[in-house]
Amino acid sequence: MFIGDMPELMEIILNNLNNEFYSLYSCALVSRHCKQCYKISALNLYEFYSYYEPQFYHAFICIIKSQEQLRQFSLSGEYVPTEFHGIISALESQNNSLQEIIIEFCKLSTEFKVLMNCKNLEILRIKHCDNLKILEASLNTLEVFNNLIDALDIVQILQKSGTLLQRLILVSEYEPKIWEEPLLFETLKSFCPNITYLCITVAGFSTQFLELIINLQKLQFLTLRSVELIQDIKVLTEMVVQFAKLLPLTLQYLDLCYSWMESFIDILLNNCYAPIKYLLIDWLYDDLKVKALTEFFIRKKSLNYICIRENLDDNIKKEVEEYVTLMPYERIVVNC
Repeated sequence: MFIGDMPELMEIILNNLNNEFYSLYSCALVSRHCKQCYKISALNLYEFYSYYEPQFYHAFICIIKSQEQLRQFSLSGEYVPTEFHGIISALESQNNSLQEIIIEFCKLSTEFKVLMNCKNLEILRIKHCDNLKILEASLNTLEVFNNLIDALDIVQILQKSGTLLQRLILVSEYEPKIWEEPLLFETLKSFCPNITYLCITVAGFSTQFLELIINLQKLQFLTLRSVELIQDIKVLTEMVVQFAKLLPLTLQYLDLCYSWMESFIDILLNNCYAPIKYLLIDWLYDDLKVKALTEFFIRKKSLNYICIRENLDDNIKKEVEEYVTLMPYERIVVNC
């Protein structure tokens, strides 16, 4: 738990919590001093349970309602809590200040609808939560990490965000695709043309996906995950060529790690017109692909940095470093 500018109070509380997490004394301290709390910009609750004593919830409700400048609220549940005892509803008092909301490992209830009414809400990050259909807001940034993602659960928030949406992350961690993918791509194509950052799990280079790429003419950062390989190599090769040629001229960052596209990186680079500056791949293992990389560098004169996650052959590494700077993944990856 992190609470803004209350170091002395939090030190006392946390010391006491070492003995008993549900301590009434700790809750009383929070409640007694909440009126003195000011300029809290971020409130993060980790390992939240639905079964604390009532005084615990009352204390945090007091803290929330005492604030005037709470900009970020983060809630991470333990054992997927379903009851929030008024803590979420209390955030209605921050209707004018909340800009970012992060919710992890929770079952969303109707209580969360109050968050969608925040006038200045720009960023919503959801990780491993159920019942996403209740969320509906106009956003600049939407991030959804789930075991599986169903487009039917999120189209309403995409439609409402419309042209305001600039950064979108949709990662299905255990399914190699998003359910109702055509609906998702059609919604994005019709409502969200101003996306500049896209990280998405895709099942493959379908016609609908390629049409979406054509429509995203402001795209600067693209990360693809879990692209399934079609068995027909000829068809897949043709789709990769189309994909490469359709990449917008605004694109500067391309992350293909975890996408199974390294086998076709030479085909992609040979047909790519986008001025990519940052390229992230898992491996580079033969002369043909190294040649494609160096020719892309010479032709476009844009590529500055490359991340190759697996260990490189010394000779390949030396040749690559003549043209571009090798960077470790953690230093080059861009998260919105």
